Amino acid sequence: MKCVFCGGTVESKMVTFSYEENDKYLFVENVPAEVCTKCGEKTYSPEVTDQLLRFAKDDVKPAKIIKVPVFDFAERT
Repeated sequence: MKCVFCGGTVESKMVTFSYEENDKYLFVENVPAEVCTKCGEKTYSPEVTDQLLRFAKDDVKPAKIIKVPVFDFAERT
């Protein structure tokens, strides 16, 4: 299979999907994806995409909660 963006070769991998909307951040680990070895573009099957949308829209209990430091680039430059 070839990448639809750059024509590179894709391979099946487990990835971490991240999503951001307003002040809501979501990370989903161990997501099956096709990943381009050339440009890194990730493609998800329709079934995986549907499940990722459910994670984003539903109030699902997470597997874990992490604490992440946030820096403001504008304050440092």
